[in-house]
Amino acid sequence: MPSLDFEKEKSTFREYYSDNIKLLEGAIISFKALISALLEHDGSIYLSKVEGRVKEKEECIRKFNLKYRKKLEADETEYTITEHISDLVGLRVVCLYEDDIDKIKKILKLHFDIIDETDKISQIESTEGSFGYKGLHLDLKLGESRKDMPEYKAFVGVNFEIQIRTIIQDSWSVLDHKIKYKKSIPNRLKRRINTLAALFELADREFKEIRVATDDEIKKAEEDDVDEPMPLLIDQPGPPRPTKSNGRGGLTAFGFLRIAKHFFKDYEFDDYKVDGFTDEIVSLAPNITRNDFNEYMKATITKVKQYKQEFEENPENNDTLNPYTVIRHCLYLRDQNVFSSMLTNTSKNSFDAWLAENPG
Repeated sequence: MPSLDFEKEKSTFREYYSDNIKLLEGAIISFKALISALLEHDGSIYLSKVEGRVKEKEECIRKFNLKYRKKLEADETEYTITEHISDLVGLRVVCLYEDDIDKIKKILKLHFDIIDETDKISQIESTEGSFGYKGLHLDLKLGESRKDMPEYKAFVGVNFEIQIRTIIQDSWSVLDHKIKYKKSIPNRLKRRINTLAALFELADREFKEIRVATDDEIKKAEEDDVDEPMPLLIDQPGPPRPTKSNGRGGLTAFGFLRIAKHFFKDYEFDDYKVDGFTDEIVSLAPNITRNDFNEYMKATITKVKQYKQEFEENPENNDTLNPYTVIRHCLYLRDQNVFSSMLTNTSKNSFDAWLAENPG
């Protein structure tokens, strides 16, 4: 029963905590697994981590004493400590981009009931000259669709807080907690803290804008026609002659990916490999353009695929030539001087020997 006796309520809370700790820890495991699965299934959200914890017993009591006790007792409002610790069970979802936060909230609303919401993003952004921690805090409980499921029945009465923030906001929160005396300090230090917070906010925004711009570049590259008529630069393998600008600039990862997907439609090219591979090509041929690369592939792919087939059918060879290796052979065939380092000596010797036996 609620009361105004702090010592009694402390004892009651400690007893409740000890009796229910296993249940609360089980709820953390269950809710964490469920939320991770829901967000990963969506497929459009970039997650960093999903983590959770049960708040330490004495920390809960300290929080109540500092935040709620004085006002409740001044108003003579009877209380229990448990009802005021909304983050006894707490989860945190850390995503990469700020616009993912609203997506996460919408998904959670489909499976949980929202008891309360604290939007620290709107609070900060609606205050001119104010900087600091930004994130979305939701107090949740299981929604009707899951209450009767056997795996969740034990946790129907367990409410929990979930914090949704970006990886930049999460970093700021960690650092912010380490900054001492943020209120009663000289203005020059307050200004430096605000400047630092503004830099974090700018970084958050820029990461999102870079992602959007990158997606736009990929879309533009995919919309370009890789089969547009264009004369071959050279009729036979050898050093490429200088060409006039085609208006598309040098070869980029976006352009490489568009061409590569055209020739290898069923292969999944990893972003980080594409980036490094494109950089390797450009380091050897700084003036190469997307159309140059396309024409090099068109001029050599048939020959290299013949080699690939015979190479893989040879019982003495245990290796296969993946698309990256095929492209290496295509570039080497097109210009053996410029792209010599694209192949190992063993690969070059094997390919050169095959070319000698299969001229034309």
